[in-house]
Amino acid sequence: MEAEKEIRIQDEISEQILVIAEELVKENGAGNVTVRQILKRMGVTNRVFYNRYKNMDEVLELVYFKEVEKMHESLVSDYDVRTDFFGYVMDVALKVLINTYEVKRQFSQYMFEYDSRKEANRNWWTEKIKSIIAIGKETGQLGDVDAEKLSYTVWCFFRGYNADAVQRQLSMKEAVESFRFGLECLLRGLKNA
Repeated sequence: MEAEKEIRIQDEISEQILVIAEELVKENGAGNVTVRQILKRMGVTNRVFYNRYKNMDEVLELVYFKEVEKMHESLVSDYDVRTDFFGYVMDVALKVLINTYEVKRQFSQYMFEYDSRKEANRNWWTEKIKSIIAIGKETGQLGDVDAEKLSYTVWCFFRGYNADAVQRQLSMKEAVESFRFGLECLLRGLKNA
């Protein structure tokens, strides 16, 4: 029998805890944020925190979900059939890289583990990539490619590239330049597929 989820206080202070946690993540990275830091910044006691959240992992997960929503929004972009399909793909991919780079830097280990554990996250991204592949097929820009395999490959490419660039501490400029080069090679190959 599954235990009932404990109901905690949801109020302005709960939101303030999340805002401060997000600030601390941006300043120090997710792995370095502690309950004590939040309490000190807010000037409150442990009881205030633990009446609202079970632990720091719960807070980090909520902050991360907010950031994931921002990343998802960066992928939402309608294709205009009057524009170059491969230019559109490049623009969308660069937008996603830029919008996710800082988040991945701040949450690098946490995010990598989350991405690996959550099938729903992979499914969300691969479905969005499949919709872009469908546009390429419908407009005659892509041949008869296996959308399932290609979307997974593209997701792995983006995810792996971003994780490596963050790990190696490339600047945003270096990351974008290198990513653009690699993606252009990939897109040239798809044009001929």
